[in-house]
Amino acid sequence: MSKSILFALALSVAAVSSAHAQMAPAAAPAPAAAAFSTDTPIETIVANAEGKATLDKLFPGLTSHPQYETFKGFSLKQLQPYSEGKITDDLLKTADVELAKIKG
Repeated sequence: MSKSILFALALSVAAVSSAHAQMAPAAAPAPAAAAFSTDTPIETIVANAEGKATLDKLFPGLTSHPQYETFKGFSLKQLQPYSEGKITDDLLKTADVELAKIKG
């Protein structure tokens, strides 16, 4: 699965870059006591060791992707349309459950 996510993300880097310039900024980072979610910017989740481990488990290769710097300000929900179906609704639901368990 990691190769397919990497491939899909690599193909859509240009689209992500142009869309990012047109999109509203991602939601502000959650307060320290709040749980993370699929609406939280990826870079905010990755800044938490447990959050990064959760993303690495559910989305292998995402945090080490060569274009990570391009999409790290996106939430998982914002990145989903550019994943060519690799970030599914079911994966987002699972991620929301797992991320909600983590306290900032």
